[in-house]
This record gives sequence, structure tokens and C-alpha cells, in this order.
Amino acid sequence: MNAPFKIPADPAEAPVWDLTDLYASREDPRIEADLGRARALVGELNALQGRLLEARSDPALLGERLDRAVTLYEQGADRLGALGAYAFLAASTDRNDAAAQGFEATMREKISAIATPTVWVTLEINQLEEAEVEGALAAHPGAARWRPWLRRVRAMKPHELSHELETFLAERAPINAQWPRLFDEALAAMKVKAGKDELTLAEALNRLSDPKAARRKAAAEGLNAALAAQTRTMALVMNTVAADKALEDRWRGFKRPADGRHLSNEVDGESVDAMAEAVAAAYPRLSHRYYALKARAMGKAKLDQWDRNAPIEATAPRGYDWSAGKALVLESFADLGPEFAERAGGFFDRPWIDGKARPGKQSGAYAHPVTSDRHPYVFLNWMGERRDVLTLAHELGHGVHQTLAAGQGSLLADTPLTLAETASIFAEGLTFDRLLRTAPKAEQRGLLAGRIEDGLNTVVRQIAFHRFETRFHDARAAGEVPVERIGEIWMEEMGGSLGPAVTLNPGYEHWWSYVSHFVHSPFYVYAYAFGDLLVAALMETRVRDPEGFTPLYRQLLADGGSKGYVEALAPFGLNPRDPAFWTIGTKRLEGLIDRFEATF
Repeated sequence: MNAPFKIPADPAEAPVWDLTDLYASREDPRIEADLGRARALVGELNALQGRLLEARSDPALLGERLDRAVTLYEQGADRLGALGAYAFLAASTDRNDAAAQGFEATMREKISAIATPTVWVTLEINQLEEAEVEGALAAHPGAARWRPWLRRVRAMKPHELSHELETFLAERAPINAQWPRLFDEALAAMKVKAGKDELTLAEALNRLSDPKAARRKAAAEGLNAALAAQTRTMALVMNTVAADKALEDRWRGFKRPADGRHLSNEVDGESVDAMAEAVAAAYPRLSHRYYALKARAMGKAKLDQWDRNAPIEATAPRGYDWSAGKALVLESFADLGPEFAERAGGFFDRPWIDGKARPGKQSGAYAHPVTSDRHPYVFLNWMGERRDVLTLAHELGHGVHQTLAAGQGSLLADTPLTLAETASIFAEGLTFDRLLRTAPKAEQRGLLAGRIEDGLNTVVRQIAFHRFETRFHDARAAGEVPVERIGEIWMEEMGGSLGPAVTLNPGYEHWWSYVSHFVHSPFYVYAYAFGDLLVAALMETRVRDPEGFTPLYRQLLADGGSKGYVEALAPFGLNPRDPAFWTIGTKRLEGLIDRFEATF
């Protein structure tokens, strides 16, 4: 962007962020200065190449060199991380600006060129024997702090390639990133005709929650047409991303498409499969049952697919201006303790949130951690709906988690996906509890329905996404998957998850094409269900001892990625390796559906 955004004068209006804490503009001289500093750090780091192996017989010297190498690695990553974050953050709010998109792509290439020569670091560490690494950490206490990061590095050892191939893959990464860029720019430029209105993707998706059935239907049919017009492009993107991933997976020795994601999440595939199977087995008790009840509540034999997130009452649900949403979310964070509200409040007090929906801004929401020495930023498209309040809480949960974990440093603050959604879903749950507690009785049934739908969208829908994605990648192994077949797989998985009470109207077969995770982060989606079920277990624990829970929960977040999810949950008396662990969340959701049914 050419100038920093200004915070709007109207406090009720969603803000736009100011990125000058990172860089003032694309022409900011600090950009070149930080590129230069990153090159210098990489130069210092590369002077150590080969010297880890030289010291393998001297534990104290090896520990000293390991500590120095990983410290320089982190410092370089921090410089490059800030540059990459700025380019991405600025581009994501203006996908129609060719200059912003070009700057992001160019910056990605420059970062890759600087970082690629450091591929030797993890390769050389993994040439060391386990006993040599352990001896070095024991002999040099300063190196011991890197143990969790080294554990993740060592886990990748069986799947590493030669130095030449790892370098090639690193240099190719910015080119491969052009496929997600094409995906994002196509969606940002998409116009959805809904009656007399022309909507962005975010606005059209939001209208599916409109209390008026005609407006929901018009938005859905507009989405059908807009998505159909570009599904062949999106199918090409998906097929290319999947084929490229399969090629790398084959070289690395991963047997299944999701195995690389499981490894980075520090979770075994069998556990994820068991969770997905448990959720799919619960479809009849959860989504099938609820949507049948919702159809009854709305006086319909079956729901059209655009009724799935519709309010059950004909009157418009309560709206929230930005100030009201902010107050509600901060009060919910305060339920955990003043520190949580204070940390969340910092995002509002400073211009760290971009909430204003506008043309060219990409759809969706995220919290970007940048680096441990820079504060995070929160991004969403605020429409004033109840779901926007919960989305704000969700992303601020991420933001608070990131600020708490920052003390670990960037390498150790980085959290596997198995824990990455914990704080966000927990914050969302707290906010809903407050919404329900403070709502007039006449609104509580609708709020309860909304909460159930959020749970179904997070658990059932994301597992359906995961099953769709798995089947798509399996099909891609036999050759390019035609757009018609992609639509068939989508309809089969969505139909199975939603059940007989929901009609999947013609045109819905194209709706896979706006789900960004399939392109940006293959096999990410199961983390949402994993996180929701994990949080359900934590919330049940909190009910038993709220005061004792808070310090344990704070420590879990502050630990960042320094502990695996099994170790992180042990202080709460929870064991995610026990199959019964996953039923806590599904039973909690069933209980909400019971309460909803009791309102008839």
C-alpha cells in the first residue's frame, strides 16, 4: 500500500489496520535494510556449515555450535518473517491491486533466495546421531532450550532429500505459490449477482444468514453462477497443487497425502482417522438430527442448502455494531481473567485489526503472528452479524495465544495445528456462553440454534471437508480429476454429512471451489474439528474448577509449540490418546441439540 490506513472516526465502524509498525510503504527504506540484515545473518550462519559434524565427538563444543546455529537461524527467520508478513498483509486487503500482488510475489522470491542457502542446517543436524545431540544438549545448557524444535527437525529425518533436491524445492516454492495467488485473486475479483445487488464473495456468503428466504436463495443462486463460471480454473489449480504435492510426497516417502501434515502436527494418522471416523459415525446423532429439527422449526419438510445457516425466526436477528461487538468479546475474555482481556484489548487500542469489508479484500478471517518480536494482526470481514462477533473472538483468541507464546521465540512459539486452534475456539465458546447468558429469553432459542450450527460447521463440516479432500487427492493419484468428478465427490461428502433433511440444490456442486484451505494448506481442515473437540474437553474441565483452570490454561498457551498436544493436556488430566476423549465433544454437542429439541 502507498500510505498507511487511517482508523475511522466513527467508533461503531469496523477499523482498518495500520501496518507502519512493520513498514510504512512498499518504498520504505527499512525493507532493503532488513533484507540486507537477513543476508548478513545468513552469511554468519552459513559460516558454520560443516562445523556441527566436525564437533560431533566433543559434546560441549557441539552444544555451543548448535546453540549458535539455531539462534542465527531464528534471527534470520525473524527478519524475513516480518518482510513476508508485510507483503502478505498488505496484499490480502487489496487483491485487485496488481502492484500489491506483484510486490508480494517479488518479496516471496527475494526471501526464498536469501533463505534457501540455509537448507543445510536441518540436514546437518539430522546427520548427527541421537546420542550425539543429547550429549550436546546436556553439555551446553544454552542449547537445551532448542530441544522441542530439534525434536520436530529430527522427526523429518526419514523424509529428507539430498541437499541439492532440498535446495531445488526451496527455490521453487515462490513459483508454486502463484497457484494460491491465482486462486485468491480470482475469488477477490468475483462479483455475485443477487437480485438487483452485486456482492463480493464475503457479502454473498454472509447473505446466506439473512432472515428472508428470498434473499438467501438469490445469494445462493448468484454464488452458483459465479462459482460455476470459474470452476474449471479452480479445478486446474486444485489438480496442479495436488499433483505437485504428490510428486514431493513420493520423493519424501510419505505413503498417504495427509502424512506430511500429520508429521508437522506431531500427530499420527491413525489418531486423525479415528477422530474422523468417530465424527462421521455421529452424523445421524448430530447434523442429521439437528437439521431435521431445524426444518420443523422453520415449518418446512426439508431445508434447501441455503437455509443451513438461516436464522430460525422470521424476524431479523440482533445486529452488532463494532463497538458492541468489541465490548462483548472483551467481557468474555475477562471471564478467564484480567490479563486475557488486557491482551485482547491491545488489538483494539492499537490499529492491529482490519475488520472493514470492502471490494478487493479477500474473504475469510485470520490472525497473522508475524514473528515473536513483532505483534500479530487480525483480519476479518465485519458485517455486524452474531457470527462476526464469534469470528472476532476466534481470531483474537489466536492473537492472545500468539502474544502469550511470543516469549518462547519464533521457532518455539510456532504451534502445531493440533493445538493451534485451542485458544481461538475456546474464546469463541466463552463469547457464545456470554451471548446466551445475557440474551432475552425470546432470543435464546435462536442463539442456541446458532451455537449448534457453529459446532456442526467446525466439527461435522470440517471433517466432511477432510473426507472430500482425501478422496480428491486419492483420485488425483490416477490422473487429473475432471471438474465434474470433483463436484460429484463434493456432493457425496456434503450430502452424507448434512443428511436427508437438507436438499443440495443444483449448482451446489461448484461450492468446493471457494474453500481456500484446499489450495493454501492441504489437509489443514481437520485441525478445526480436532481443536473443537479438544476445547470441549477443556471447557468441561473448567466447569469443575474455574479458578484452578485459568493458570493451567495460560501456561498451555504460553508454552506455544514447546510441547506436543499429549504433554500439553496432561496437567488437565486429559488423555487424547484415549478414544473416549473424542466423545466428550460430540456428547457436548448432542447435549446442545437436546436443549434445542426441548424448546419445541
